[in-house]
Amino acid sequence: MYKLVAIDVDGTLFNDRREITQEVNEAIQAAKAKGVNVVICTGRPIGGVRPILEELKLADKDEYVITYNGALVQGTNSGEVVSETSLTVSDLKELYQLSLQLGSPMHFFDTERIYTPNKDISQYTVYESFANKVPLSFRAIEEIPEDMLIPKVMFIDEPERLAEIMAAIPASYREKYTMVQSAPFFLEILHPSVNKGNAVKQLAEKLGMKREEVVCIGDGENDLEMVKYAGCGVAMGNATASVKEVAEFQTMSNNENGVAYAIEKLILNP
Repeated sequence: MYKLVAIDVDGTLFNDRREITQEVNEAIQAAKAKGVNVVICTGRPIGGVRPILEELKLADKDEYVITYNGALVQGTNSGEVVSETSLTVSDLKELYQLSLQLGSPMHFFDTERIYTPNKDISQYTVYESFANKVPLSFRAIEEIPEDMLIPKVMFIDEPERLAEIMAAIPASYREKYTMVQSAPFFLEILHPSVNKGNAVKQLAEKLGMKREEVVCIGDGENDLEMVKYAGCGVAMGNATASVKEVAEFQTMSNNENGVAYAIEKLILNP
């Protein structure tokens, strides 16, 4: 029997109108009623996921959320930190120099807000702040406190330009950091041990659950490791080819209540 379901947000939980449908919500509530732990697992910051947790009634005692693509795992109600794996200011400075070298705008996070060192603030930084309801500040790199913990850095640009930037990143940086493209205009850069799969594994171990008791549902490249880790990895119908290749189960698309279909087939009426 499956005991934990980790669900990505964009392209998975949300349909293309950025809605959680009634069918998906009802399936999640039914899984909870059977004692299954439902965990949102997203690249978003905690501020950007709180409305989702409230809508799905996932902010109660003994419930958890995974944010920043796995850099932070915490209790939704207690705020208890299960794991936190961040970049350092030294990493930030190195990545800032790389962004200048490649001509890429960038922004980065602490646990409260988004910062950009670019005086000409990218529209995608503004979008990230607005979509996640997280305050945005300009902050020069030399003004960053040395003890700041940074869950993730993002390189951002128009899709075609970002593809060029990604292709130009030296191999040494790809070896030193986890890099995942979470949207056509977002490249996320994290501590090398951070990915959604490791985060789900850490949470499952805390809860005393085996890998075989875990379902992970996703669609994008940043979901790949958790779909691979899961006892049953689920690819959305709209998932990338690489996610579909490693999944044990393929559900419907995000516009066809794919999360509800997977929960029905795997948990409610297996």
